Formats: sequence, C-alpha cells, structure tokens
Amino acid sequence: MAIKTEPFILNIGPQHPSTHGVFRLRATLDGEVVVDVEPVIGYLHRGIEKLAEGRTYTQNIPFTDRLDYLASITNNLAYVLAVEKLAEVKVPERAEYLRVITAEMMRIASHLMAVGFFLNDLGAMMTPVLYMWREREKLLDLFEMVCGQRLTYNYMRIGGVSHDIPEEFLPALKRFVAEMPGFIDEYDQLLAGNEILLVRSKGVGVLPEELAINSAASGPVLRASGVKWDIRRADPYSIYDRFDFDIPVGSAGDCYDRYWVRVQEMRQSVRILEQAIPQLPEGEVCAEVPRLLRPPVGEVYGHIEAPKGELGFYLVSDNSIAPYRFRIRPPTLINLTALKDMVIGWKVADLIITFGSIDVCLGEIDR
Repeated sequence: MAIKTEPFILNIGPQHPSTHGVFRLRATLDGEVVVDVEPVIGYLHRGIEKLAEGRTYTQNIPFTDRLDYLASITNNLAYVLAVEKLAEVKVPERAEYLRVITAEMMRIASHLMAVGFFLNDLGAMMTPVLYMWREREKLLDLFEMVCGQRLTYNYMRIGGVSHDIPEEFLPALKRFVAEMPGFIDEYDQLLAGNEILLVRSKGVGVLPEELAINSAASGPVLRASGVKWDIRRADPYSIYDRFDFDIPVGSAGDCYDRYWVRVQEMRQSVRILEQAIPQLPEGEVCAEVPRLLRPPVGEVYGHIEAPKGELGFYLVSDNSIAPYRFRIRPPTLINLTALKDMVIGWKVADLIITFGSIDVCLGEIDR
C-alpha cells in the first residue's frame, strides 16, 4: 500500500565539493522521489563580462582563465580566436600547432577530473579520482614547463601564444602521449564493467536526443544523447581540419554514456597529439599586434569545442581599445538547464550523480 506523504523542500547547498564553485539546488521531494528542482546560482559575484568592457583586449585574457579554471587554456583560446576574427589577425603556423597541442592536453586534464569527481559522487571514494589525478599532475607539470602556471595559464595571446615551449617540453610530452593509452585502459579495466557503476548509472538521468538539441546542450552531454556534433568538425577553427580523429557518441543519453564519452574523448585527444607533435613547424609563435589593439567597428561571435561543450564569446567593437560589449556563452550554464527534465521521478541519490555527470564549473556559470 502506497503511503501518502506531503512534498517538502530540501536545500542541497550552497556548497562547493564537486561543483567547482558555490552551488545550491532547491529540490522538492516526495519522500525520496524528486518532484521538482531549481538550480540557484549567483554566489560568486564575478561580474567578468562588465569588468572586461573597461579593460583592453589583451588585459581581458586573464579573466578567461577564471571561467572554467579546470580548462583555462581553452578559455583563453576561445576568447583570442574571437578577437582575431574581429581584428583580422593572422596567426603563425607554429603558434597554431602549440594552441592545438595545449588545448588537447587541457581536454584530457579536464575530462580526468570530470570522470574522477563523477565517480566520487557515485560513492567510489578516492581510488578512481586519485588514479586520474595522477595523470593530471603529469599534465600540470607540462603546463608549468610552458608558462610557469598550474591552473590559470594566461598562455594565449592575440596573434599566437605568449612564448615558445622550452627544450625539455616535447620529450616529456611524447612520454606522456606514449603512456596515456595504457592508463586509459587501466581505467576501463577498473571501471567499465564495475557492477556498482553500471547499476547506478545505466538508464539513470536520461537526456533524450530531441530534448538535448532543444535545450541547446553541447559537448559530452549532447554527444552522449546520440548527437554527433563537435565544433572542431562542424565549424573547424585553428588547424583542427588537418587532424584525423573520431567523435565518440553515446546512444542512451544516460549518466553512463556521459562517463563513457569523456573516456573515449581522452583517447581521441591522444590521437590528435600523436599527429600534431611530429608536424610542429619552426617559426614565430606570435604575430605583431599593437599593444593597444583597436579592432574596426563591428561585432563577432567566436566559439570552440571546449571540454565541457560550446564556449563562445560575443564581442562588439566601437574602434576603441576595450570591447564595447563582452558576452560569454558558457557550456555548463546551458547544459544545466536540462537537469530538471533529467531527474524528476528519480531518487535523491540519482539526482546527485546526474548532476555530477553534467560536469559543471560555477566559475563560468556565474561569470
């Protein structure tokens, strides 16, 4: 016999763990069953979009590091690509290769944390995330060689990159690229057939293909729902059209598929690195760009396939040294809008792992 209960509201948060920023979820429950959810954001009070309108185009690059700070270099890349499109700046070949190499390293580092924290939310305390932290530390060592930083890199520049790679970088990167497929195999052996992972994530938090498209979802969240859409192929930027790689696509759109797509994308990033390293040409790493750049009057939207999805920058120029308008299209803010449809009717424990499978970063949501 069903027990009649009264719905009640449970505030989950505001909290930081596994959300990379302060987040609150206002959940309406009937017992353990989720009836409604409302994500409550805005605790960071960043104001980056307005701050950027009072600074020069180059001074704004460090702001982009603070958006998704687990994928800082790709944030840099999306912004400078938009400025270069606005100002018609041509980037040297060597810089293009360095951009792709560092962006794909960043994708692997971001996905390692996405998968590790997802498994942590699921209840696999520490072991998987520490395995993945191990490889991320190697990537952070490589980033430190390049620019001296391990989190907010400020490496991209309008017209190229801030400086060339040191002599010891490529040998160390080649070692990592040679070792990484074996480590991904190790993750698969540890996790892919794990009974708890399968029971807790298969068929849970389903985002159907049509709803994913209508929600404007992107990145692994969209591809897990069966939509083969990747901006590196759909609207190629930089030199991505020179590389051979696959676009992993799920079928069920559930938590497991979102986990699986990220693991497979790490394999594809390794493939891109294997091709890019031997092709790296000699030459300049940055074009000559005025210190106080004044793009012609106009507007532009530049976007990339960031680790979490479509990251775009909309810029308006009035021919001054600062953007007249500066707006960001952050992937996890858009992906988060589908959460309600993914969790209604499921239990509280399922809500937690479904939210974890989206891989959010509040830095780019609150901006």
